[in-house]
Amino acid sequence: MTLTTRRGALATLGAVLAGTLARPTSEALAASDTGPANDVPAVSDVRAASDVPAGGRRPRSRPLWRAHAHNDYAHPRPLLDALDHRFGSVEADIFLVDGQLLVGHEVSDLDPSRTLESLYLEPLAARVAAHHGAVYRGARRPLQLLVDIKTEGAATYLELDRHLRRYPRLFTRYARGRVHPGPVTVVVSGDRAARTPMAAQTERRAFYDGRLADLTGSVPASFAPLISDNWTQNFTWTGTGAFPDTERRKLRSITAAAHARGQRVRFWATPDTAGPAREALWTELLAAGVDHLNTDDLAGLEAFLDAHAPA
Repeated sequence: MTLTTRRGALATLGAVLAGTLARPTSEALAASDTGPANDVPAVSDVRAASDVPAGGRRPRSRPLWRAHAHNDYAHPRPLLDALDHRFGSVEADIFLVDGQLLVGHEVSDLDPSRTLESLYLEPLAARVAAHHGAVYRGARRPLQLLVDIKTEGAATYLELDRHLRRYPRLFTRYARGRVHPGPVTVVVSGDRAARTPMAAQTERRAFYDGRLADLTGSVPASFAPLISDNWTQNFTWTGTGAFPDTERRKLRSITAAAHARGQRVRFWATPDTAGPAREALWTELLAAGVDHLNTDDLAGLEAFLDAHAPA
């Protein structure tokens, strides 16, 4: 589009968003995917049995199910760069604007041509069709698409639900009290108001991203298969020096509690500058059984997970 047209479009976006941006709530932020109680293999099962060759050696081309691409849309090729680095989870922030789900981190990032459908849903549908029903050819596990809602949660989720229903065989769904795995599992994060319409549905194509507080409640893995929280609000250690024993025990108790309920664990706001501190923290997260490691550095996390892959 011309510069004048683009400026006009963005001005329109700003006017619409002024009335739709989500207000902060007293609840924690964000949302995510499926676990062993949902008929989907646990992330701790790093490879599905069908992906391991007869000789038992794990090829370097295996998907990295624990790798989560934070702010994936900021890369030169959203989704595709993460898939080239074999990531098992990608994150897209969305804004509801005039019935469209636009992708970006801030209002100033929005472009009418960059929609959830064009950047993620359509490419995923094409890839799954080309790979005979899987995002990664021959892999049984679904890719996780973490959708972070930036506008009012209830209205934005209902529009997201309408978008997902256009692809009846692409997504893991909940229906008749059971989880039916699909090639892609959508987990809804961001504005907490999305929880109400999601909980009211008897059939849905998305799941909810819980918080640590949900580990003491009755939220089942079939609704909230992922438990995510802010690392810096729960731990003081950022990878420098020794990991305090009390914090190591706390971390391991969190993962043990989540896994016992069939839920997976992810932390955001972990250090992401390349160097010894990040590697030390990632090493502790792996050792504690944290299921998704958060990064904007696709090549860095890929290299780390390859170096720490089981023999």
